[in-house]
Amino acid sequence: MNSLIGTYECKVDAKGRLMLPAAIKKQLMPALQNGFVLKRAVFQPCLELYPMSEWETLMQKMNKLNRFKKKNNDFIRRFTAGVKMVEVDSAGRLLIPKDLMVFSGISKDIVVSSAINIVEIWDKDKYEQAIDDAADDFADLAEEVMGQDDDTDGIS
Repeated sequence: MNSLIGTYECKVDAKGRLMLPAAIKKQLMPALQNGFVLKRAVFQPCLELYPMSEWETLMQKMNKLNRFKKKNNDFIRRFTAGVKMVEVDSAGRLLIPKDLMVFSGISKDIVVSSAINIVEIWDKDKYEQAIDDAADDFADLAEEVMGQDDDTDGIS
């Protein structure tokens, strides 16, 4: 799958249905018929939407973990806690299960944001807070993650 692009503000209805933004839906078009996996994020109080092909690639990597090591079993259990298979209906809506709504604190106003090969779904206030909290550290983080001098590929 190619990299997804865009951040969009949306609303969730009282039943937990999210109308996918047209631009994201268009980018996900090839994956729409295969469905998605929706899960809790590891580091933030948001949800991650994986196209099925991306999920299967990730599960192939995780399947290589030695299940006879307790930390691997603990990781797998925590990583897959609350995982749900979801589909986009004919109207372009995605149903967010109640337990995942509670985990992410999603109420009505949300942000749907691309994260390379997956989509993050945030409560709008939590998203803005996470962006604000990271603003001061972002220059240092960018230098640490992307600024290695020994990388011959160089991003910029």
